[in-house]
Amino acid sequence: MSELRQLDAQVWETARPRANMVHTSKLCDLGRHLVQAGAISRSDAELAQIVQEHCDAPLDRVLLAEGLIDAPTILQAQSARAGLRLASTEELARGADLPAGVDARHLIKAAAAPLRGKDGQLRLAVDSADTAQVGDALPAELTALPRIIARRRDIQASIADNARARLTADAQSRTPESESCRTWRASPARRIAAVLAVMAAFVALTVIYPAPVFAMFIGWATLTLIISTLFKMAAVCARIATGAPESVQPPMQIGAKLPKVSVLVPLFRETEIAHALITRLTRLTYPKCLLDIILVLEENDDTTRQTLAEIDLPPWMRAVVVPDGQPRTKPRAMNYALDFCEGDIVGIFDAEDAPDPDQITQIARRFQAAPPDVACLQGILDYYNSRQNWLARCFTIEYATWFRVMLPGLARLGFAIPLGGTTLYFKRDVLERLGGWDAHNVTEDADLGFRLARHGYRTEMIGTVTGEEANCRPWPWIKQRSRWLKGYMTTYLVHMRRPRVLYRQLGAWRFIGFQAHFLTALSQFILAPFLWSFWLVLLGLPHPLDTLLPQTALLWFGQLFLAAEVLNISFYMIGVSGRRHRHLLPWAPTMHFYTPLGTIAAGKALYEMIVAPFYWDKTSHGHSLQKGAAQVAGLPPIKGSR
Repeated sequence: MSELRQLDAQVWETARPRANMVHTSKLCDLGRHLVQAGAISRSDAELAQIVQEHCDAPLDRVLLAEGLIDAPTILQAQSARAGLRLASTEELARGADLPAGVDARHLIKAAAAPLRGKDGQLRLAVDSADTAQVGDALPAELTALPRIIARRRDIQASIADNARARLTADAQSRTPESESCRTWRASPARRIAAVLAVMAAFVALTVIYPAPVFAMFIGWATLTLIISTLFKMAAVCARIATGAPESVQPPMQIGAKLPKVSVLVPLFRETEIAHALITRLTRLTYPKCLLDIILVLEENDDTTRQTLAEIDLPPWMRAVVVPDGQPRTKPRAMNYALDFCEGDIVGIFDAEDAPDPDQITQIARRFQAAPPDVACLQGILDYYNSRQNWLARCFTIEYATWFRVMLPGLARLGFAIPLGGTTLYFKRDVLERLGGWDAHNVTEDADLGFRLARHGYRTEMIGTVTGEEANCRPWPWIKQRSRWLKGYMTTYLVHMRRPRVLYRQLGAWRFIGFQAHFLTALSQFILAPFLWSFWLVLLGLPHPLDTLLPQTALLWFGQLFLAAEVLNISFYMIGVSGRRHRHLLPWAPTMHFYTPLGTIAAGKALYEMIVAPFYWDKTSHGHSLQKGAAQVAGLPPIKGSR
């Protein structure tokens, strides 16, 4: 059937030869009912049922996703087939108090809600006549209620309204307290007092012993520079020896059905790129009956909600509105939306993402073939506006080196890796077991990468690519990088609360990698000015340590610093040596002037770590679209972007 054109090619080729072998007598109850009612043709029902043999989706979802039937018709068919009436709008709006001990999150996952009618009687609203879907998830007092039929998203909305306070609190505190930073005091008074005391002591020591204090910082900066360089060299060598992350789709396993995949797309004040986002997501080639795209909106973001209300979303895409609360962060929003997901795999996209069309197919098949301890797949992030200006070029070079060289190398060496914020895919049961994301951590991705490792799970890199928009204006870049660095500080402090426990969970090798990654990254950004002082030595100018160290020692330090800079540029050139990025090779040496922006961001991060550790400094998107760079992303001009 041409109407099922969006199905995965392998599923389609397997299903089509069998379409004329199925007869109406073999159709399931719902399919037979729809054919007899004239809602769909026999051939559509037959082929959709064959598709079910390869896709873990009910018949109504296959038909709905492919546009062969609409939601009201499906709902009426479910009602007539089961002999149950439809829930009224008033019943859904009224809802009912949940029984004591019943977790609203379980009800949302099961799509079952107790509703009270005008007659005062309680009834259980379900979205299907198949009672097996909810039997194990609910207590006996609910399963014993008489049933009525309602649309899944209406049931979930009714539960969310009635359990708003509980669900909001759960989203804020889903992660175990021992692995979260939420126990930190939001008030900065004590932190400011402590920092002022430390600064006073530091100033006093500097006045009394200026050269030794300077030497102490120089020593630590040099030590972390050496460790950082060796760390990078090991990762680069491992990456070169083993090759790039695989991008070839594993073959479908015989008898295995493709799983349902949910993708969370957090949006906040993203009106400029909403239309572009929908266009990009529509290009995904994964069977739409298995695709569950959730646009996660903030309750007080009226502009984005209004923009999406004007767009005719496909049936496999929906919005979930997160109640206002604190902290107002991306991880809190994702924690809230997690229970609305239907998939066994949960992925993350950002608003400006342009994923490979076959990305989710690659992810689903890799998870089917991966060992049980692989709980997360991390794709490659790239920038589609790399030619926009110098800052965009440098940011692209940095990302190409990090995602195409460093992360694959570190993973090959057996280290735990910090995750990127998007193109992430998790086994849902593992994600729920770990408590989702820490709502208070502003780099929830890096934190979750190490929490996975602490609990015995692995992350694999996969060669699928997602294009993003490079932040190409200096102050927004600094704001974004300061949030990342603040989150790194937070993540390190949280996991180092109990170093012995962390050591036992990670093991010696990954514990060393954890220390090397965080301490060197933070130290190099914060202490970079001390290393820059060696330019004075290389230029033959006086240095603050002239009174403590002989000239030969200072020259050795200067040469070490220069060698590290040359190696870093070499790493960047390796990162952009592929066909897709070769145009950036001449710009790699200018990374020497790009990295100092990180030191400015580190200062901002330190300040916010003291006064506002949970503050989420949002990155604005859509600037490349405004400048006509949509074609770089492979998109037509976007109507409605401004």
